[in-house]
Amino acid sequence: MDWNRNRFSKSKFPCLGSDSRKFIRRQMMTSRQRTYCVSGTTVVLLFGMVVGAMGLFLWSENGVSYADRDDGARAAQQALSTAEDLSKAFQFVAESVGPSVVTISSIQKIHPTRQSRPEIPEELRRFFGDEDDWDKFFDFQNPPEGFNRQGLGSGVIISQDGYIVTNNHVVRNADDVVVTLADGRQFDAKVVGVDRRTDLAVLRIEAEGLTPAPLGDSEDVVVGQWVLAIGSPFNYQQTVTAGIVSATGRTVGVTEYENFIQTDAAINPGNSGGPLVNLRGQVIGINTVIASRSGGFNGLGFAIPSNWVRRHTGAIVKHGHVQRGKLGVIIQDLNRDLARQFDFDTDKGVLVSDVMTGSPAESAGIQAGDIIVNVNGTAVDEVRTLRNTIAHTLPGTPVQIGVFRDGREEMFDVVLDELEDELVRLSSRGSDSSDEREQETSTDAGLTVQTLTPELARSMKTQVENGVVVMKIEPGSLASRAMVRPGDVIVSVDNRPVGTAQEFGELLERGDFEGGILLRLVRNGIRRYEILKVRD
Repeated sequence: MDWNRNRFSKSKFPCLGSDSRKFIRRQMMTSRQRTYCVSGTTVVLLFGMVVGAMGLFLWSENGVSYADRDDGARAAQQALSTAEDLSKAFQFVAESVGPSVVTISSIQKIHPTRQSRPEIPEELRRFFGDEDDWDKFFDFQNPPEGFNRQGLGSGVIISQDGYIVTNNHVVRNADDVVVTLADGRQFDAKVVGVDRRTDLAVLRIEAEGLTPAPLGDSEDVVVGQWVLAIGSPFNYQQTVTAGIVSATGRTVGVTEYENFIQTDAAINPGNSGGPLVNLRGQVIGINTVIASRSGGFNGLGFAIPSNWVRRHTGAIVKHGHVQRGKLGVIIQDLNRDLARQFDFDTDKGVLVSDVMTGSPAESAGIQAGDIIVNVNGTAVDEVRTLRNTIAHTLPGTPVQIGVFRDGREEMFDVVLDELEDELVRLSSRGSDSSDEREQETSTDAGLTVQTLTPELARSMKTQVENGVVVMKIEPGSLASRAMVRPGDVIVSVDNRPVGTAQEFGELLERGDFEGGILLRLVRNGIRRYEILKVRD
């Protein structure tokens, strides 16, 4: 049935003409088609609204929209990719540097002698009877034929012809040194030379197929960069740990010259002498020491920078030892109070507390009380900087030293001498006791002093001829805060020489404790300055 034709028939709409009815039917047909099209669009729109509503429902349920979920997924994928790239970098370093890392076993032969055996304690004599029984007991604990004391460390191959760098303390006093390569081969090693002042040693083995590790530039090391430590902690060979550079230019007081790279990469006993490596596979340091309360790793490891390693190992291979320049001064860091005593407006500089007789510094005219501020135009702000600068300059090299003296800067031309290979032996402080108490003086600064007599000087083994000896320090006093110690020999007060305890007391009475009183003293054969001053 034609619904439109019947709907608009003549019987239902007698008032309409035939043409009008035809026009209406045509319009209705078109409208019906449009209705179908619109209805299709409406279905799509309704479906979208439903899905959108479902999305809103899911968002309201989980708190995260689909768009946010996509962003999170992309971020997670990016983070995973970054982590995988870092992991691959670690793998590259381990694979490329690992073959260059060796395990070092040092053997020291101990030969006990009868003279080294203790006497029988009185309370044990009734158990042992005579010396023979005691000897048998001692021999059981320490066999007379001797025994071997073994040490363990790590090292890194630095040349194809068998040179290996490690720490001096790894091979110190060793009678035999055995090197185990990453591939398991073992070789007896020869100690080419050592540098006690920086704790470095160079070994050599006769071997083929060695893989040397490249040395990087430690000047490029920055805090925060990733590093890896490789070695044999507790004899677990080829152990790799990761961390970052925590600091540079550290001093920890274990060697004479220090400029350590600090890292939190795990370093344990047995890691000593092994490399600290950057992500390019370059050695940037030699792991040397840890700071620990327990003896194990506490997140504080220290490595000798690679530029020092390159310089010192090269000197050891060429000369058998490290050549260092010598200026010939005793120096100390400045502080605000010391700087004020010398009318110096900053604490950036190095105070000369003594000049060695016959030294290059004395020949050039440098004096005690001078403040060294630069070397060859490069600023010097602390003792470490000056000592390292001079030590890294070859003997015979002319240098220009800038000092502050009497309110102005002066320049001195100095030709450096060579620092002796043996460590300087400091004289003993000696005894603090004496029977000559009649020349003692106690002061309001909290210290008791005694005139230095020839007899007292001999007992203290000091070369000082005139001064006063500090006999006692009161806890919490000005003297204790100034770090004055019993056994110090005070030779001047505010640059005035002191000969007796009475003179010392008189000079202190006239001194200005508010502004600070400058003491020059000798401790363990070394001259230095200290300040007696009321706290600000």
